Amino acid sequence: MNTGRRLIEFKGVRKVYGKGTASMQALRGVDLAIDEGEFVAIMGPSGSGKSTSMNILGCLDTPTSGLYSFKGVDVGKLDRTQRALLRRYYQGFVFQGFNLLNRTSALENVELPLIYRGTQARQRREQALNALETVGLKGWESHTPGELSGGQQQRVAIARAIVTKPAVLLADEPTGNLDTARSREIMELLNTLNSTDGITIIMITHEPDMAAYAKRVIHFRDGLVETDKQNGRAD
Repeated sequence: MNTGRRLIEFKGVRKVYGKGTASMQALRGVDLAIDEGEFVAIMGPSGSGKSTSMNILGCLDTPTSGLYSFKGVDVGKLDRTQRALLRRYYQGFVFQGFNLLNRTSALENVELPLIYRGTQARQRREQALNALETVGLKGWESHTPGELSGGQQQRVAIARAIVTKPAVLLADEPTGNLDTARSREIMELLNTLNSTDGITIIMITHEPDMAAYAKRVIHFRDGLVETDKQNGRAD
């Protein structure tokens, strides 16, 4: 479900860590564009620049030079507080390690981003319940992470990421801690969120089987985009 409206753009993005002889170029002038409604997988070997790119996309890091544009806004001109607000209101995050609060129920975990937004308790609960139902966890609201399987924990994490209705879902190795069957369940869920709900998804993965669910695959190597191809996958 590609709307054709530009969501994200990198123009000549470079990222250098350190100075002088100790400096290391993580990104060497990356150009890429992602439209609303796309499902993009980012792949590449260790040190290729994919994780650095994801950190910049998620406003957790800033380019040394070049342009990062999000919904037409030059993110490089935003201060730290403004970048935090961009993350809070426009981006959802899913991690390999789930990052759930262990002694807190699934419902309370999903409510967390809404608490940061200042959403009222009744509305917060309603939105969290809807998000859990969307990921197939209706009836599991009171369970803590320790009472859930790995696949269910990742579903809670996805519900938490989408409860704010973000413009983009950034998923960093979302199946990395799951077995093959649970990995496929999560990828089918992400596919549905993209194709049915229109959520833009950008996913880092090292697994070709998981990347096959995306409609577009970008390969990084040595701090540059090596290939950028449509997957030709039918919805």
